[in-house]
Amino acid sequence: MATLKEFEEALREQGMHMALALLQRLRERDRASRSVRPARRLTGQKMTPDLARAILELHASTGMTQQEIAFKVGVNQGRVNEVIKHGKWLTDDPQAPEAVARDKAKARMRSEPKARRPKAEARLRPARAKKPTPQGELLLGEP
Repeated sequence: MATLKEFEEALREQGMHMALALLQRLRERDRASRSVRPARRLTGQKMTPDLARAILELHASTGMTQQEIAFKVGVNQGRVNEVIKHGKWLTDDPQAPEAVARDKAKARMRSEPKARRPKAEARLRPARAKKPTPQGELLLGEP
């Protein structure tokens, strides 16, 4: 498969100036219609039953992809998928699995990070004794 640059060079070699002009017009049209797309969210919105219903409404009434819906409502695409495919976040039940997981994650973020054992300490463990390898005898001459 040829790249666009290789295709353009081939058109030049063949003297196809009309095709080159058409290619240039297409490039200009594409540049004019480009828009700056929104970047990934910096801070997420808390998932609520109302937001989940809005996601389902957008999914049912528009042809938007999950990623586009995620950008529009301010959550990540994984959350949109959970709502659409698994019906999560549709109730305000604090005992729902997704709510429990969210609360645990928030608690972990608030708590102090656990002290990790230094790597040097791990090296101080006694080494396992190696099994002796059997050695064969080499006999020279007659037995």
